[in-house]
Amino acid sequence: MLTRSPPSAPAAVHEISARQKFTQNLNLKIRKSESSPGYAFLGVLGVLCGKTVLNSPCDNLLLAIATKMELRKDPLTRSWVLTGDDIPETAPRPGTECRLCPNAQTKLQQVSSRAPVRGGLWAARAVVHPGAIYHIEVPPDRRGEGLYDRMPTLGAHEVLVENPQHDRQLWQADDAEVEQFLLLAAQRIQDLKGDARFRYISVYKNFGLGAGQEFEHPNSELAATTFIPRRVLYELRAGLDYFKQKERCVFCDILAQEMHSGQRLIEVRGDFTALCPYATRAPYEAWILSRTHDASFERFALSRPGPMRDLAGLLKRTLQRIRTITESFHMVLHTSPNRSHQSASLGYWKTLDEDYHWHIEILPILAAKAKSYTFKEVYYSPVSPETAARRLREAKLEP
Repeated sequence: MLTRSPPSAPAAVHEISARQKFTQNLNLKIRKSESSPGYAFLGVLGVLCGKTVLNSPCDNLLLAIATKMELRKDPLTRSWVLTGDDIPETAPRPGTECRLCPNAQTKLQQVSSRAPVRGGLWAARAVVHPGAIYHIEVPPDRRGEGLYDRMPTLGAHEVLVENPQHDRQLWQADDAEVEQFLLLAAQRIQDLKGDARFRYISVYKNFGLGAGQEFEHPNSELAATTFIPRRVLYELRAGLDYFKQKERCVFCDILAQEMHSGQRLIEVRGDFTALCPYATRAPYEAWILSRTHDASFERFALSRPGPMRDLAGLLKRTLQRIRTITESFHMVLHTSPNRSHQSASLGYWKTLDEDYHWHIEILPILAAKAKSYTFKEVYYSPVSPETAARRLREAKLEP
């Protein structure tokens, strides 16, 4: 089992009240239902877990509140839902200092960092989420209640600070800076997969008011959960079924057909392709895939560092294109589940390396069309992927 190394400096006593701190993390988690396209691929965004060093009565109260929350499984959809009573609804205080900036007086517990490329102490870093309501210390007490399943909120939740500059988003950064963020994400996924309690590691970004953005500073988040999110589970099962029939990766076949057609391609850069999927869930939905097959993003990134600069550049330019359409979007990285989990002994995912394929999904949020694809059981996109790809290809990008 993985043991985290202690932080280089002790976490400071939090000045924000327990209620405000609890809400700061929870606002993101309960703002959107699982039916939202941005959260459908994550399954339950409420399951975002983390570890906080307890240094004050405020923190102890926060942990006490967190332990009253629990996860419950819907036996029909197999989705895990976070639930609890008396959840605060107040927003964080405006005007407080940015705790993600390098010069913040209140230091966060740093987990990992990447070497700087533009001066300073780091290019990207991972910190424990300052408002985490889930903790590694929570016991894995999964239990049944008749036909229902429930378990405590166990896992890990981190903020991946993409850039030390407060106003330098991924689409504004240099390719080398974006590359360091991607390598940081790969390192954290690899590290957390060393803990056999975690079945899946999600890396995602919520940007804009329509997406439930939590921090102004450029960031993504990482969540290690004790189950596989429903959207990813659908992909895993579909990929396995396709492989059993044809002994090929369905993602590789999709990419080959899209490259041949060209109708839904956005851009090709090096080994990577950005495209609008054939059956989009939201207007201007975009995917980025590697033409080199690999089920694991972290394995691909850490064993083949050369191509990562191309991925960084393509991700940056794809986000620039999305930004010409809307300011709000969800982005999520799909990688293989953790095979060191206890379920490996049951023989799950024997052909995982052959039948799954890591990729990045970006779902823009168009306010005028939000209801048309958020609250329906069937996804509806008023813009065809062919038209969306053409408009994104023709978008004028920043120099």
